[in-house]
Amino acid sequence: MTKGLSSAEVAERRARGLVNTPVEAPSKTVGEIIRSNVLTYFNFVFIFLAIILILVHSYRDITFMPIIILNSLIGIVQELRAKQVLDKLTMLNAPKARVVRDGKTQEILAQDLVQDDVVIFKAGDQIPADAVMLTGEAAVNEALLTGEADEIDKKTGDKLMSGSFIVSGECQARLTKVGAESYISKLTLQAKAIKTGEQSEIIRSLNKIVGLAGIAIIPIGLALFFQQYVLGDTTLQHSVQGVAAAVIGMIPEGLFLLASVTLAISAMRLARQQVLLHDMKSIETLARVDVLCVDKTGTITDAEMTMQEAVELAPDFKKILGIFVKSQKDDNATMHALKKYLSAEEVSEKAEEVYGFSPKEKSSAIIYHGKKYVLGAPTFVLKEKYDKYAEQFQKFTRKGYRVLVLAENSMALGFVVLSNTIRKTAPETFRYFAEQGVTIKVISGDDPLTVSEVAKLAEIPNAEKHIDATTIGGDKTMMDVVDEYTVFGRVTPEQKRAMVKALQAQGHTVAMTGDGVNDVLALKDADCSIAMASGSDAAVQAAQMVLLESDFSKMPSIVAEGRRVVNNLERSGSLFLVKNVFSFLVALLAIVFSVTYPLLPTQVSLIAMWTIGVPSFFLSQIPNTALIRGTFLKNVLSKAIPGGVADVIIIMAAAAIARMINIPEEQISTVCAFSSAAVGIAFLLTVCWPLNKYRGAIFGMCVAGIVLFAWLLHWLYGIVALDFPGTMLSVVMAALAGPVLFAMSKIFSKVRVLS
Repeated sequence: MTKGLSSAEVAERRARGLVNTPVEAPSKTVGEIIRSNVLTYFNFVFIFLAIILILVHSYRDITFMPIIILNSLIGIVQELRAKQVLDKLTMLNAPKARVVRDGKTQEILAQDLVQDDVVIFKAGDQIPADAVMLTGEAAVNEALLTGEADEIDKKTGDKLMSGSFIVSGECQARLTKVGAESYISKLTLQAKAIKTGEQSEIIRSLNKIVGLAGIAIIPIGLALFFQQYVLGDTTLQHSVQGVAAAVIGMIPEGLFLLASVTLAISAMRLARQQVLLHDMKSIETLARVDVLCVDKTGTITDAEMTMQEAVELAPDFKKILGIFVKSQKDDNATMHALKKYLSAEEVSEKAEEVYGFSPKEKSSAIIYHGKKYVLGAPTFVLKEKYDKYAEQFQKFTRKGYRVLVLAENSMALGFVVLSNTIRKTAPETFRYFAEQGVTIKVISGDDPLTVSEVAKLAEIPNAEKHIDATTIGGDKTMMDVVDEYTVFGRVTPEQKRAMVKALQAQGHTVAMTGDGVNDVLALKDADCSIAMASGSDAAVQAAQMVLLESDFSKMPSIVAEGRRVVNNLERSGSLFLVKNVFSFLVALLAIVFSVTYPLLPTQVSLIAMWTIGVPSFFLSQIPNTALIRGTFLKNVLSKAIPGGVADVIIIMAAAAIARMINIPEEQISTVCAFSSAAVGIAFLLTVCWPLNKYRGAIFGMCVAGIVLFAWLLHWLYGIVALDFPGTMLSVVMAALAGPVLFAMSKIFSKVRVLS
């Protein structure tokens, strides 16, 4: 055995930086997480408004700040939680290696290896850095890198790729590329360089609204202040209050908070099912997915092999097979499956000599009573006699099974049929997606016929439509085949990514599951990415969602949770946008007609709390698994615009009539607040309709809440006592709120039909 590097040689390589230091995981730092949630445009706007209100001594009008702080904190806490879980996963999976140094074998962390170290590998070990074999033979699985599940024979002089696994055999290898220079590190760095675009339909819609509001609030705010303070006779304090109320009303900060809280609660529900969300928005995206790309191993099948059948061709087959299996080491998936299958049979004898699995010969052997028995791949074991049994073997291989033959002197005694077990929950899970209109694409590095047969057993629709990805090219482009075929075999990492892009180019929302480094590029480009925690760290870090128990059957419950989020946020989102539409229109009318903005910031906060914030939270928790139809923005605006216009009509009419009948100026904002609250309650009733016990309780609670808060905390919310004319006007406008809202809804529904 080689002496390996000396201590001096190790120190010299450390000094040159030739250490197997892992590349930084593609995740945010704590500082980046905090900055991305705190340093936002609208946080600056709200802080600026708060400072101005404090300077004019309007302290009660900064009641909006707790919502802003809470919104940022929820985002920070959720992202930090995800980072903590991912970091723990990485620590738990920290690999070790047996290295030869100064002629002695020692076990060290893989990250402490240096270039030219001599490492000993045996079955089950993962290759921590690129290497070249010095001695021995081994079968290597490179599935995490290439997607190819077949074992690859390696012998002296062959290269070993970092990230691959030793399936059987034992060898010594010298490390040639470590750290950032290794293959797996370069692939990880390439994945880091890919920037995933905004995935969420709701967040995209909110960003559009926020973008418009962000453009509008500064000129409108300045114009309103100029009109009220410079041109009008309004005091500085009242002018600032009016501007603050208008600007706050135009920003859907509560909707962002609701989305954050709802997603955080959903994340906690999913965490109890051992589902980690790296990105909360992925819940919504998965609910909208119409194409789901999955791998065979770990998704459709279990990673372990199972023996399906033993076919006897000679009388002593079962006895010899039992002795063979008892004598061999349980050092690979095949032998483990055989031992498990034959464990019930009593075998008292053992072989005189045992030869472990030879990657070169694709077989293992024993000597029993002076005879040599070989178990392995039929073509290697039977050689020229293979054709005699070919039809029998192919009957099973065509179904996706693996066949091993037990022979003596190239004469078959019998053969065993093995397979990766179809997950018990797989057919039910794929039926669910078929019922939901989600198309399944099976993308694998395995033989396409084998994958197709497995997909059929999992009841995946159109599983018979398969293609070998090595044939894609020339006239047969990726865009041509992604829709036509269901099963894709022999797929490279680059092709997986190209398939995702081709599907997206055709207008599909694509989810991608994966567990290997070979999946990372596709995971980063997919609209929603799901990784198995049992896979590579790079895949776990790159994905938006991690199944901690690597259980694909959790997917339907995740989709159901996403639909609850989307459907209920659409229901509640219209509540928020009524305020935004109303504030925008009223601000414009106040500027055009030179009138004072009719509401105070605290009054806006009171109305928003009980007609928007509180009910929207409870409504967002109602189970709702209905199919998602249309876009978020169109759905909520179609409901919000009539409500906002009705609010404008009622409030501007109330303000105008109040001045006409000489109601005192200090009472006008209270009359307008009551009128606006009546519209809000009427609109809340339409959102809760049809009423049931739960929605009825929410509606009753909110009506009681706004009445009690206006009465008990009138000093905080700027509610003053009304004289008789003011009281009567408030009653009349409140009575008109429902009919006006109904009329606006009818008018706008006709406009939508005509358009």
